[in-house]
Parts: sequence; structure tokens; C-alpha cells
Amino acid sequence: MALQKLSFKPGVNTEVTSYSNESGWVDSDKVRFRAGFPEKIGGWQSISNYTFQGVCRSLWNWRNLTNSNLLALGTNLKFYIEQGGAYYDVTPIRASESLTDPFATTDGSAIVTVTDSAGDFSNGDFVTFSGASAVGGITLDGEYQLTYLTSTTYTVTADSDATSTTTGGGSVTAAYQLNTGTEITTALTGWSAGGWGLGTWGTGGTTSQSLGIWTQGNFGEDLLFGPKGGGIYLWDASSGTSTRGVAVSGLGGASSVPTIQNGLSVSDLSRFVFAIGCNPFGGSLQDPMLIRWSDQEDYLEWSPAATNQAGSLLFSRGSELITLMQSRQEVLVWSDSALYVLQYVEPPVVWSAQLVGENISIASSNAAAYANGTVYWMGKDKFYVYDGRTQSLPCSVRRYIFSDLNTSQYEQVCAGTNEGFHEIWWHYCSKDSSVVDKYVIYNYLEKTWYFGTMGRTAWLDTGEINSPIAATNNNRLVVQEIGCDDLETPTPTAISSYITSGQFDLDDGNRFSFVWRLLPDLNFEGSSTNNPSLDMSLLPLSNSGSGYNSPRSVGGSNTGSVARSSVVPIEAYTNQVNVRVRGRQMSIKLESSAEGVKWQLGSPRLDIRPDGGR
Repeated sequence: MALQKLSFKPGVNTEVTSYSNESGWVDSDKVRFRAGFPEKIGGWQSISNYTFQGVCRSLWNWRNLTNSNLLALGTNLKFYIEQGGAYYDVTPIRASESLTDPFATTDGSAIVTVTDSAGDFSNGDFVTFSGASAVGGITLDGEYQLTYLTSTTYTVTADSDATSTTTGGGSVTAAYQLNTGTEITTALTGWSAGGWGLGTWGTGGTTSQSLGIWTQGNFGEDLLFGPKGGGIYLWDASSGTSTRGVAVSGLGGASSVPTIQNGLSVSDLSRFVFAIGCNPFGGSLQDPMLIRWSDQEDYLEWSPAATNQAGSLLFSRGSELITLMQSRQEVLVWSDSALYVLQYVEPPVVWSAQLVGENISIASSNAAAYANGTVYWMGKDKFYVYDGRTQSLPCSVRRYIFSDLNTSQYEQVCAGTNEGFHEIWWHYCSKDSSVVDKYVIYNYLEKTWYFGTMGRTAWLDTGEINSPIAATNNNRLVVQEIGCDDLETPTPTAISSYITSGQFDLDDGNRFSFVWRLLPDLNFEGSSTNNPSLDMSLLPLSNSGSGYNSPRSVGGSNTGSVARSSVVPIEAYTNQVNVRVRGRQMSIKLESSAEGVKWQLGSPRLDIRPDGGR
């Protein structure tokens, strides 16, 4: 019998049975498709040995007027500016209180109770004390993270144990940073868990508390930013990384700046600043379906007048606005059930809105990504695309992804592009996880899907370094597509990757066939080790759906090591591998788990001969 060439369709398909997908792939991890063939994805490397506090869910990269490369990152605890691998805390101060003898110590304990009648702090907030005198043998000076006790008291942990039980501290200034957010979406319980007449108010049931999520945008070299449910703040790049952000509403000349918002953006066209889910002009209560914008080229002026272009729109489809994004000459705005497009039409209307999608959903405020003139996003039960019209995005792994997704953690979904490979990445929490641990990728050039395991809480494809930057679950930033291994820490760790094909017939699929030789077609270009290798498994079946044959059953299985002996990446491969495999159908699996290995599969061939009907 002639050699049988194995050719598979690109992409992973989990929508049909493995046998129905005999010319495709059914499972993968850390593998992508390029030019139709599977290959291991690139490695990643930490940008520095420093870490930040909290879970990062927003990234923004730009250069200031002195050409310094700046990266903003917002976590549930802090807002930082990264420069040169170091993280500078620029979290705004929300309040500064003057306290008298606020500290209470306990002999032998480092826990100090603080009393502040002004309140308005929450568990996990940060406070900086200055001017305090010693109390109980310790002096509280500097930044501390507090633990909430009551509306007027909290505790902090000193650097050493107190030597007595007493109160004091003298005249103390307590500077409180913005209230922190949660790491994961958590359930609130009890009488007041929901709004009056909504959710579980008065029933003792549960409702959700939002994550700590930031949005941001450049206004020239400066940065406008704000937390979901908070105000709008400005970080002045010319003041340096030692300066914290300040509330725009408190700056000279500010007029009716929103004091609460759920997302903001700065338009490319004439620099309008947009805020969604904000308080209206002249009001203080948040309207979740309202969008407002500042005057052109002026982030201070938000009061509509005949002499400026500030304004607002109240949308009607949905119960809250989720996110907004720039796209060509448009601004896209998602509610929880519709998609609108804003277009600039000059005064007096300024920005007009058009409904371009309804009865849709979006998983989170970070679930959309823009690439090649098109917007892609993850909904709560499928994927969508907008390229002038809103459509469902065909997905060959839809059932697998949405049956594996932790629906209580939709808010953690984050999307990003990997333009070098024509990919959109979505990171999400799997069914049994409360932290991000999996991803799904859409290759918009080849229209293929694939998935795997990886923990990334934020993702930014930036032209400043020509590779995506991502935040990990270990409070680090890494540059993706660097080398072959995991270099999140100084000690390299191998990246395990694999891909499994569907079940295909040997010969006609009726009779048993005997496979005695494998001719691999593999490329190890890009490997950093002298002897890269992977395992290529031939997994035979007696019948489709019968399960793979074991070595003791009729047929057996065999795994051969496929290696390239040449040190340099020339196309010199193992010529053949002798195997002994018998079955009617077969699946193949490629996997590597060694350091320094990069591989791409071509079209392997099997040498097969008939072996009877039983």
C-alpha cells in the first residue's frame, strides 16, 4: 500500500464528534495555526523582577513629549505608572483627615486600632499616616493597608509589636487613597444586598459586587483615568512618576465634570472625553444608561452651552452601559443588550447615535478587541463581530468554551489582539475556577479557533515593543511571544504544548490496518536547545468511539521520539520512526514539555498495510 499522507484542516473543532472531525483537530493547548499548520506558541518573559499589588485589569501604553515609554496599569488595589521595569504608585488621594490620638495598641501585638469618625473607608483600602508620635512603643509613619472593623474604626499592622496597652499618637494626618475593589466577583448577602424592588432586597439572597476595573485614555501626553464607579482623574506626565493623579472635578476651571462613571475614553477625533454610566449635568445620582462628553479639546468643560460642544445622550436599549471603544471614525457603545455607534455630526447635535445591534450581550467591559478595522467581542453565550454591521461570529469551539466558562465571573473576561499572528485572544475563568486560567483564540485571517490554559488578567498589544504585554495571576507583567519558555521568573520553565487530531480511517475504515512506519514532517525552527524534540503519539481504535487501544488489546499504541540532530535550524529531521500500531481508525497527538523547544507540524505520512477484518 502507498504511503498515506495526513492532511488536517486548520483550527480546532469541538462542535462535532471526533470521528466526524476526521480531517481536523479536536483539542489543543499552547498551540496556534499559521498558514494552516499547527505550531507551538511563543514564550513570555517578565519585564522586570518587580511586582505590583492587586490584580491588574487594565493596561495602557504611550510616550510622553520627552519620548519616555510609559505604561499605565490599574489593579483592584492601586493605579501605577510603569517605567524602566519599576512600578510607581500614582493612586489618587480621596480624602485627608486630621486626627487626634487615633491609635489604640495592645501589649505584645502589632495590630493597631485606628478611630476616624469621618469614615468612608472600606476593607483593603490604603492610608498614609504622617506627623504621628510614638504610642505603645511604636510609631506609625508611612503607608498601611487597613482592615475594616466598623464605620469609624479599622486596624493596621505595625512593623513591630507594641510594648504596652494604651491610646495616643498625637496630631496625625491620615491620607486615604481611592477605595479599593474586589479581586473576583463576589456575592453580597443579606437584607440590603440588592436595590429596592430589585434583586434580593429584603430576601436575604445574593447579588454581585463589581470588580476593581479602571479605564483610561491619553489627553496629549497626560493621562485621564478612573475606576469603575468612581470619578475622573488626571495624571500630569510632566510632573513625573512621584506625583499622584488628581480629581479633574477639583481643578481650576472645571465645570460639571462627572463625579461617578463606569468607563471613559478619549476620542481620536478632536479629543472629546466620554464617560458612560455617569451622573447627569446638574445631578449627583448615577444613571447607568447615560453617556456624557466634554467640550472639544477641553476635559474640564462638561456643562452644555451654545458656546461649546459638551453634551449627553440617554440610551434606551438595556439596563446599563457596559463599555465603549474607538473604531475608525466611530465610537462604539455597548449596553447589556445592544450596540450603538456614535458619529460626530457637529453642533448643535455634536454626536449622533445609531442602534447597530440589539438582543446581543457582552461578557465584560474588557471583552472587546479591535483589529484590522473590525471589532470582535465575547458575549455571554456566543461571539460577535462588528464591521459596519453586527453579526454572530461563527465559532467551531463555542459549545466547549461556554459550557466551560464560570458564569459568575464574566466580569473577569479580558480580550486583546496579537496582530503579529492575526489573532484575537480572550482570557476567562473556567467552570471550576474563580481566577482566569484559560484562553480562546480567533485567527481572523484564517478564520480558525483554538484554545488552551493560561492565566492572564489584562492584555495589551502595543507597537512600542512590537509584542503584546500581559498581566499574570502572579502580579507581574510579561512580554508575550518571546523565546520558547516561561520566563515570568528568572528561572526558565518549559511550556507544555499539545494538539490532538480527530479520528481518521486507516485505509477504508472497514478492515484493520497495520502501521509499521511513520515519516514525520516537523520543523523545529526557533528552538533554543541543541536537540529539540517532541512526542508524536499514534492512537489507534478498533472502531470509532470505542476508545483508544491499549498495548495489550488488539492493535496497541506506540509513541516515538521525533528529533532533529542538527544544531542549527536547517531542515534535517528524523527520517522515519518504526512503529507497530493496528486499528481501523487512528488519532495522532503531538506534545512537547521540554525547555527550549519550538515546533511546527507539516504533513506526516504513514506506511500502512492491510491486516484483516477482525
